[in-house]
Amino acid sequence: MTGEVRPVLLDAQGITKRFGGVHALSDVDFQIRRGEIYGLIGPNGAGKTSLFNVLTGIYPADGGRFVFDDRPLIGLKPNEVAEHGVARTFQNIRLFANLSALENVMIGRHVRTRAGVFGAILRDRRTMDEERAIEKDAYELLAFVGVHRRANDLAKHLAYGDQRRLEIARALATEPKLLALDEPAAGMNATETAGLKSLLEQIRARGVTILLIEHDMKLVMSVCDRVLVLDYGKKIAEGPAAEVQRNEKVIAAYLGGGVELAVRRRTSPEVRSAVQ
Repeated sequence: MTGEVRPVLLDAQGITKRFGGVHALSDVDFQIRRGEIYGLIGPNGAGKTSLFNVLTGIYPADGGRFVFDDRPLIGLKPNEVAEHGVARTFQNIRLFANLSALENVMIGRHVRTRAGVFGAILRDRRTMDEERAIEKDAYELLAFVGVHRRANDLAKHLAYGDQRRLEIARALATEPKLLALDEPAAGMNATETAGLKSLLEQIRARGVTILLIEHDMKLVMSVCDRVLVLDYGKKIAEGPAAEVQRNEKVIAAYLGGGVELAVRRRTSPEVRSAVQ
């Protein structure tokens, strides 16, 4: 990404989420710019997935607001959020196991269809033409993510890495402006992770902005333009990846012991493996 300042796509202000007496998110502010890959990191329990769930309408927010592409998202249902242009994947893969890879992607595309219930029942020419177009688009997306050779195989029979890619293809089928990925590299080997990095860059090249939760810090630091760091539901750092990985609060959050101890340990092998 060049040094140009791109327009804001998502503006989040004061996002708060409570579960009983526990604050999963506390007054979190951030902005995602069009065309960037924006990382969201933090230790386990930091509130990353809670933020995803609030953003995509799965959890209602207890405070704050999301403005996406100049439209408010707070209070919308997940399908309405998807219609506005936000698609997501999940930390635990959620595919239709007994449907083919092609059918899984076609389901994602139906958020943009026009036929409706009566068209599906009557199977008129317009509906059939639309179904053929959906199938064609779905196959092209499978080719884009590299799973087209398994198009007719049941999702449950695909290798783990291919299932991850299939879930991304299904999300892309909704034609998102923002693609939110929840730990897409989880469980991948080094070769698969390298392939994922290339795929993320190709998705961005197609004009899709990416929000990435990820524990693989090498992937985050190599592909993300900017990074937001949460700890105990609070924002502790935000900025270019190279700056965030040197932030003393971030090092302390990952290694424990407070900022003073983090300063003494920041050149240690543990620090380098955790945040570099």
